[in-house]
Amino acid sequence: MKGMIPIFKRELISFFITPVAYIYTAIFIVTAMSLTFYFGQFFENGVADLSILFGYIPWIFMFFIPAVTMKSWSEEKRMGTIELLMTLPIPLWKIVFGKFLATWLFVTIAIILTFPIWITTNYLGNPDNVLIFGIYLGSILMAGCYISIGIFFSSLTDNQIIAFIISITVSFIFTVAGFSLIINFMSSFLPIQIIELISNFSFLSHFSTIQSGYFSINSIIFFISFIFFWNFLTVLKLSDSS
Repeated sequence: MKGMIPIFKRELISFFITPVAYIYTAIFIVTAMSLTFYFGQFFENGVADLSILFGYIPWIFMFFIPAVTMKSWSEEKRMGTIELLMTLPIPLWKIVFGKFLATWLFVTIAIILTFPIWITTNYLGNPDNVLIFGIYLGSILMAGCYISIGIFFSSLTDNQIIAFIISITVSFIFTVAGFSLIINFMSSFLPIQIIELISNFSFLSHFSTIQSGYFSINSIIFFISFIFFWNFLTVLKLSDSS
């Protein structure tokens, strides 16, 4: 961790020294609560669980996280501070992972701040809190995948808007790859082996397994491998640019 901690602290502090981070967090929490209680008809369903929230969470991540990550490297390039980072006497991978971990912690804090929804659920009924806690952990793990995508595309350009749009597009592809509507559409012209392969790269497919209460080792390995793969791509891109 030596050398990574200063980068981690620098990136984490950069989130909280501007009001943007607080606005993003507020939007995330309000969106999560609105989709759960209003659009998800939480009270009308009469079931005290958080399946509605977790059903929406990948779609919230798909827009919220690219907004958070779009400045990660784009801002460094625009401000000219990337040259300073590149000359630090620490390996490039530590810089990349320091930024990633700081962003992951920031997003994790935003996820944890949705706890009033959990409290409300317990007030209204007796949900399986162990299962809910496990799904929260799965959500945090899945968030790391969205973050790694966003940080990579932020490293490709000094334009935050471009990084934002591309990140959403790629995140959307990995989100809907296992969507039943997409699977049914592809089954009309693709062999089942190809469909299963595509579905294996879907965030929804792996996250739905966690939502069912079964923490598949394959899903955990997929999320962790996905995170390392995209961060590795970021390291490769920045090393080529330096």
